[in-house]
Amino acid sequence: MKIILASALAGAITLLSCAQQSSPGEQKSSVIKKVMENKIMTTTTGKTDTATLANGCFWCTEAIFEQLEGVISAESGYTGGQVENPTYKAVCSGETGHAECLQIVYDPSKISFDELLEVFWQTHDPTTLNRQGADVGTQYRSGIFYHNSEQKEKAEKYKAELNKSGAFDRPIVTEITPFTKFYPAEDYHQQYFENNENSNSYCRIVIRPKLDKFMKVFKDKLKH
Repeated sequence: MKIILASALAGAITLLSCAQQSSPGEQKSSVIKKVMENKIMTTTTGKTDTATLANGCFWCTEAIFEQLEGVISAESGYTGGQVENPTYKAVCSGETGHAECLQIVYDPSKISFDELLEVFWQTHDPTTLNRQGADVGTQYRSGIFYHNSEQKEKAEKYKAELNKSGAFDRPIVTEITPFTKFYPAEDYHQQYFENNENSNSYCRIVIRPKLDKFMKVFKDKLKH
């Protein structure tokens, strides 16, 4: 998807990918927000916690989550596979079993796992199996890789309630599995939007509109 942006054909395909992962409409957004209001009590007492989420192209998702107040870092990488130290090229082949993901370190006194999940549900389509828009493959699957029983409980609860609520037209296929290992993506993937916004048409045409929609919906949760 992203390596071959130089060609006109690949560029056209790319614009059909993350561009289609826009935030849900206002009605759908309000349903998700209402479901997420019924939070489970958090028992985390540490100064920081970690969440590992997969919801499509990590260029887009990193640009979104790093904007949230309480998020200390959002690192692009790979998880959920069988091969050690996978490369981007290997992951894109679909043969390693990994998903593009974010490893999010956050301050639970400022933002909860529930709130991270709300952003997760709002900013991708969790009903499409092994794809987001034109990005097709197991590496683009929707997934929550929980680090403890509390994260597992919350993920399963909200998935079930969102399915019952009719927030989405189709059943949610988000995988909810235990976290095993995270492999950071190559350096050029990190802070991709921040480093390439003015020089890359993908950032301007695809990521910027998606980010703008997110910032409008979650304006009260953004860093100042």
